[in-house]
Amino acid sequence: MHIVIVGNGIAGITCALDARDRDASARITVVGGETEYFYSRTALMYAFMDKMNRRDLEPLERDVWRKRNIGLVTDWVVDHDADKRELKLAGGRTIAYDVLVLALGATANKPDWEGLTEVKHGVVNFVSMQDLDACEAMVPSAKRAVVVGGGLIGIELVECLVHHGIATTFLIREPYYWPAALSREESQMVIAHLREQGVEVVVEDSVQRVESSGGRFTAVVTSSGKRYAGDILGVCIGVRANLDRMKAWKSAPASRRGIVVDERFRTDIAGVFACGDCCEIARPTKGPLIETIWYSAKRHGAVVARNIFGDDVAYEPPVFFNSSKFFHIEFTTVGDVESAPAGTPTIFRHRAGQHVCQRIVHDGTRVIGFNMLGSRWDNEVLVRWVTERRSPAYVLRHLAEAQHDVEFGRMNLQHSTRSRSPS
Repeated sequence: MHIVIVGNGIAGITCALDARDRDASARITVVGGETEYFYSRTALMYAFMDKMNRRDLEPLERDVWRKRNIGLVTDWVVDHDADKRELKLAGGRTIAYDVLVLALGATANKPDWEGLTEVKHGVVNFVSMQDLDACEAMVPSAKRAVVVGGGLIGIELVECLVHHGIATTFLIREPYYWPAALSREESQMVIAHLREQGVEVVVEDSVQRVESSGGRFTAVVTSSGKRYAGDILGVCIGVRANLDRMKAWKSAPASRRGIVVDERFRTDIAGVFACGDCCEIARPTKGPLIETIWYSAKRHGAVVARNIFGDDVAYEPPVFFNSSKFFHIEFTTVGDVESAPAGTPTIFRHRAGQHVCQRIVHDGTRVIGFNMLGSRWDNEVLVRWVTERRSPAYVLRHLAEAQHDVEFGRMNLQHSTRSRSPS
């Protein structure tokens, strides 16, 4: 059996390694055009800030692929013929398969701002190795930058630019930073910290027009009429499934916002699976699901590897977890925080004068989620409490058990009980 996996991100590589664990004799080939070797996409910012080199971004030693007998092909797929079970690559090579796994990942959203298509130099995204190359090439000559978008990718790019001494404006369309994930109090804390780092933070304003001179980016003009000049324009307004390359394929699986798969990651083409950021999971009783975070993609790849060998495993998302940093502010989120409706009871505790707070979301009887900023937490303990349906009172009594920061437990926190505000 020849298993061909298109995409060497965390979903595709997890699938390849787990498939090898199941079958020592299967032929496994991974095709990826972005880089030759699998790298940690979440660590791009550390390479940009000179804390890691490119080789450091690779979680596995390069001889792993030889030892595990997994073939690597550095190229882009330009066509797929389902009848022949064959892929055509940009370099002219064809690859036949018995089982095909599409792990195409995500790409940056493209805005339709006036004047953007006229810019040939100075506009960057921050989701791929090619984006990192572009950013690093622009830094030596850049003095000012404008970053648009109020999510994790945007704040990471802002931190990188500040690290390189580039004066940066962070333009956020929403009333405050990342309202889908943070409360107003949490966002205000993050914005205050950004301003302490020298970032110009602008909220409730959006790009109306992009200006350029000789094809080089020079400024954005916002809906309020303000003009923000710069040498770099960072476009960080979210990601979407990377489906563009499939448009030219003879045999492309059905897609909507992502490649449509069932709960076993099967597409509508026999022998073809899809997983990771590029897929949209059709769930008849719960509605479609798109997950675009590293942890989820890893789980997707593991389930596909099992189903290739007939295990018939339906994917069931576990309790949500993610972690990040806003410059120096640690961030841990667990459970149903983003999806909790307005009016959901919340316990909010913070340390006056410091960028430290806790938000515990509950339904009156059991805790359903956590947002923890400014301190480090054991997410496994927090997940267990959500799974065990622990009461708010129980969690408050045992909260120290989940702390990694011992000093946080000694802080005098101001405590309030409220309802979740609408985003």
